[in-house]
Amino acid sequence: MSKAIRIHAHGGPEVLTFEEADPGRPGPGQALIRHTAIGLNFIDVYFRTGLYPAPNGFPLVPGGEGAGVVIEVGEGVDWLKPGDRVAYAVNIGAYAEQRVIAADRLVKVPDGITDEQAAAMMLKGMTAEYLLNRTYKVKAGDTILFHAAAGGVGLLAGQWARHIGAVTIGTAGSADKVALAKSHGYDHVINYREQDFVAEVARITNGQKCEVVYDSVGKDTFEGSLDCLKPLGLLALFGQSSGPVPPFNLGVLSQKGSLYITRPTLFVYVAKREDLVASAKALFDVVASGAVEVRINQRYALKDAAKAHADLEARRTTGTTILVP
Repeated sequence: MSKAIRIHAHGGPEVLTFEEADPGRPGPGQALIRHTAIGLNFIDVYFRTGLYPAPNGFPLVPGGEGAGVVIEVGEGVDWLKPGDRVAYAVNIGAYAEQRVIAADRLVKVPDGITDEQAAAMMLKGMTAEYLLNRTYKVKAGDTILFHAAAGGVGLLAGQWARHIGAVTIGTAGSADKVALAKSHGYDHVINYREQDFVAEVARITNGQKCEVVYDSVGKDTFEGSLDCLKPLGLLALFGQSSGPVPPFNLGVLSQKGSLYITRPTLFVYVAKREDLVASAKALFDVVASGAVEVRINQRYALKDAAKAHADLEARRTTGTTILVP
């Protein structure tokens, strides 16, 4: 019998229980896969705590990205076969040894990309892809600010933005994380616990500020992020690890220079099959080229998901973490 991490009520890491869970057989348009690696992301915490509602109620199997091997395909799936290596990024359901999933959400993993790399980078890497290439198309010479630069998305985005030719500024919360971000493509990294990041951005840019700020922190950084933008600049608020942004007077955007704000999510950007395939290909290509390196900094057994969540929330992890079934 396959096992999975399941949640029966919202709460702390202790609500993550490792128990038997029959994945079932694939129906039309579906595939049954055996996971070889599973990604850990802060969105998993949001589902566990109830900040994001469980789409199908309880019990809930968290986890939004994984990689593995196809065991069986359902009717109408003619482009996958048992034994194919695949990866995906979805909302929930990854914390399991096996799962049934819609086949159109799967992409084949090319040679040269390991299962662990794929599981570690699908959600984070395609997030970096759409942020840098589509939410705001970063160009050579642009100046960007990326909060949580030592996080999973931040480390990939720093390398990718450097590859594009942008001037990259990041924020991080410790000396070790500052050093880590600097080794992953950031020209400047601000320790926000010791420095005022708004003042530092102004100093680094000689008062010119940034074309775009990428903010996954939310409440604690929101107002400062706006102050780091040049006129007509864009704030991409793609997460809220410090909590949701309070109600906001849109008139402030006019006062600060006709600014733009967007609240994007990956799942809208890859909702169409062709967009998913294109985003994954761009990610696989930039990693295969060597321009972006996927480093897995922590590994936990799937059964130890509660420990992984506790470490993630306590900011004891850096970069990318995977769960191993």
